[in-house]
Amino acid sequence: MGGLTEAKLRTLAGERSFERGRGYVDEVSGVECGDGWIRASVRGGERYEVELFLGGRGEPVGTCDCPYGQEGNFCKHLVALGLTVIAQEVDLRKRRKAAPDRSRDLDAWLTGLSRDDLLAVVREEMAEDGNLRRRLELRVASADGDVAGIRSRIWELLDVAPFARYGYVEYADARAYADQAGQAVTAIRSLTASGRAADATALAREAIDLLAGVVERVDDSDGRLGQVGADLADAHHVACRAARPDPEELAHWLVTHALDEAADLTDIDPLDYEDLLGEQGMAALRRYAAEAWRANPTGWLEKHLMQRLAKSGRDVDTVIAVHAVDLAPDGHTHLLIARELDTAGRTAEAQEWAERGVRETEDLATVDTALVDHLADRYTQAGRLADAVNLRRDHFTARRTLLTYQRLRAAAVAAACWTAERHKALALLRDDAEQTDTYGGRVLVDVLLDDKDVDAAWQAAHEHGVPDGQWLALADEIRPTRPADALPVYLRLAARLTRETGNRAYEQLVSLLLSIRDCHHRLGTPDDFTAYVTDLRAAQKRKRNLMRLMEQHGL
Repeated sequence: MGGLTEAKLRTLAGERSFERGRGYVDEVSGVECGDGWIRASVRGGERYEVELFLGGRGEPVGTCDCPYGQEGNFCKHLVALGLTVIAQEVDLRKRRKAAPDRSRDLDAWLTGLSRDDLLAVVREEMAEDGNLRRRLELRVASADGDVAGIRSRIWELLDVAPFARYGYVEYADARAYADQAGQAVTAIRSLTASGRAADATALAREAIDLLAGVVERVDDSDGRLGQVGADLADAHHVACRAARPDPEELAHWLVTHALDEAADLTDIDPLDYEDLLGEQGMAALRRYAAEAWRANPTGWLEKHLMQRLAKSGRDVDTVIAVHAVDLAPDGHTHLLIARELDTAGRTAEAQEWAERGVRETEDLATVDTALVDHLADRYTQAGRLADAVNLRRDHFTARRTLLTYQRLRAAAVAAACWTAERHKALALLRDDAEQTDTYGGRVLVDVLLDDKDVDAAWQAAHEHGVPDGQWLALADEIRPTRPADALPVYLRLAARLTRETGNRAYEQLVSLLLSIRDCHHRLGTPDDFTAYVTDLRAAQKRKRNLMRLMEQHGL
């Protein structure tokens, strides 16, 4: 079977999953095989559907609907099926070879049955399989145009009660429920195909509402129920195309649905119905959306729908009006408005909104940085370099970070006034660093490093204290020219890591050891490093992964 071996399974799954898979071999059932694939069920904590693909020249691949398998892993259930395949290789090869013949034989046998004999077979199977009976009953109702019967059946199909053990459909039962719910889609499509599109439209809407009412009670981790919702939306769209409902009525339903909790389930976009709505329906759509928005101007769904419709009609003023009703205190909404106006070519208005956003922010430390960037860029493009510097200075003064310092530096360099601005900015940071809060010292060291003023950064770190990460960055900067100063930093950080375990700590420690070796090389003291590593190896010898990693780096 495609050269499948235990060694391949072990490589694909990893040691842990392979060994666990051995214990599930007896839980494999319902093995089916086809051209290059083998499918089965494996009973674990739940029953999972597993499929192996053995064709082609590459390694075997597989799928499993268990949580671990859905992440793309070769899980223990796939191992169990693989081991079953190996154990039954001769029998499965024969079954695979005989599969086409079995299919042809079945087709020939059914074709050769008389009408009465075929009916007897179907009746017998219906008696054994309740799902088959219900599917056929639904087909009959669709063919007869029995809308009441189909409606009753759809209610049954979407009822979660038979699957909910404690009022909630668990993951193990969600697939069966989703498969059953999918039959409702088939019934609606059949009704449209039989010429009852108006009835199909109404039933699709009912089904969407029913499914939306129960979706929170189903563990839809694999997204199957979400797909049923998308299929219902498609069935509704197809039915509307055939039925051509009244544009006013369709517009009202689309707006109502877009503002309902069912919207997330189906993801119906009212604009997909634009050709069905026509001018009259689109006008109604915008009218109903506007009424809903006026009734709840800060509602997210209402705002989103209004903006979507306004943008589709290139109605910039309405987009702005919707934004303006609920302005964010950090200026973000002002930025959105400015961008809309820029896109529409209304640059003067755009700048006014951006300036208003900065002005109306109560605390400039909380302003949306993207708004400041936007306005500063506009000032620069207009040649207003002094205004750009003033804006950047105010922002840095309110929010003293490396980023705001870098932005101030760029603006001041462009305006040829960086020397003076830098002096004032560093004075603020030094004042911050003198406070008990060490945050100011960290920012000061960061900006000095970013300015390539390493000596000043080193001095500031000693005066105010900084975290280990900054000490490491400083040591890396000064090592080429001042290895004697860098070495104690590396040794201190390495000593701390020797008390930790785990591959991440070992990788960090080895990186420090390489830096320590480089310091000793520059200082001309390689024997001191040899003695240091010898002592470290003796103390850490039980950490096998660390020893292995040190050997790989010649330590």
